[in-house]
Amino acid sequence: MAHKITLIPGDGIGPEVVLAAKRCIEATGVTIDWEEALAGQDAQDKFGELLPKSTLESVRRNKIALKGPIITPIAGGFRSVNVAIRQELGLYACLRPAKLYEGVKSSYKNIDLVIIRENTEDLYAGIEFEGGMSETKDIIAFLQKYTPKKIRTDSGISIKPISKYGSERIVKFAFEYAIKAGRKKVTAVHKANIMKFTDGLFLKTAREVAKDYEGKIVFDEAIVDNMSMQLVQKPQNYDVLVLPNLYGDIISDLCAGLIGGLGIAPGGNIGDGLAVFEAVHGAAPKYKGLNKVNPTAMILSGVLMLRYINEEKAAERLETAVKEVLKEGKSVSYDLKPSPDDPSAVGTQEMADAIIKKISN
Repeated sequence: MAHKITLIPGDGIGPEVVLAAKRCIEATGVTIDWEEALAGQDAQDKFGELLPKSTLESVRRNKIALKGPIITPIAGGFRSVNVAIRQELGLYACLRPAKLYEGVKSSYKNIDLVIIRENTEDLYAGIEFEGGMSETKDIIAFLQKYTPKKIRTDSGISIKPISKYGSERIVKFAFEYAIKAGRKKVTAVHKANIMKFTDGLFLKTAREVAKDYEGKIVFDEAIVDNMSMQLVQKPQNYDVLVLPNLYGDIISDLCAGLIGGLGIAPGGNIGDGLAVFEAVHGAAPKYKGLNKVNPTAMILSGVLMLRYINEEKAAERLETAVKEVLKEGKSVSYDLKPSPDDPSAVGTQEMADAIIKKISN
């Protein structure tokens, strides 16, 4: 039986890396009925909106999507189309593995981390008020009634909501993921020493949830600035990290740096019965149409997707093929070569060809 999956090509290099991932996924033998939908600049040009309702309806109907990177125009509209998709679909958990594959340039060895980021709350909730506006001054005046802390009247204001419900949900997701994936430890990352009533609530909730998993998964906690140092010095000490939204975004990029960069970093956004898989990197419009960029992150996002739809054997075959191509270092993109001007570097689709060949062997 074919899997019905929404395919969102995206902007910039999106269509190229999505095509490479689609070809590699199909080479595993899994039957997929792709339903293409638009978001981003192409959707704006065709429908006059960055995120058409028809695209959201397609994902809701099919329950799963593979999505390329999307450019959010600077002027007007959404703060971020990517964030809007996650919020509209209730994709509360962002899954970002950071695994170092042999053959990829890095100063580290044996990195195998998983970052689980809460996707709906925190400063990314988008509750902001512009400095100098009358409503912002009203909010400042209101806040001054309840705090002795002085707020300058020319300040911009951002609201950081962190709920017990959202915290409990993401920490449970992290523990359940750890059990399913055979992981041993979950570390809650926070700044509760300073933000006692937001990060403090996140940490308190994490501790409560952890009690349900005693004897199954080790629980640890770390302050986010110290965690940043620890990941640079001793990343092998950590396993699954669960974080509020903003810290999760920053730490996941730090971990991508440990494994060779964003070109290797896959991602998935998961909710209750819905999931959208996408590479962590952006749309890189200057490389659009050049058949030059590294498709690995998008292909590995396809591996995550295959696991999500319980096509474990296909996922393993695809990941193994990627590992072999990276280890050989022959048919890889310019950023994976010892020197970026190496004439032996191949293009996006040619790297996909090499991976498909490994799958077929």
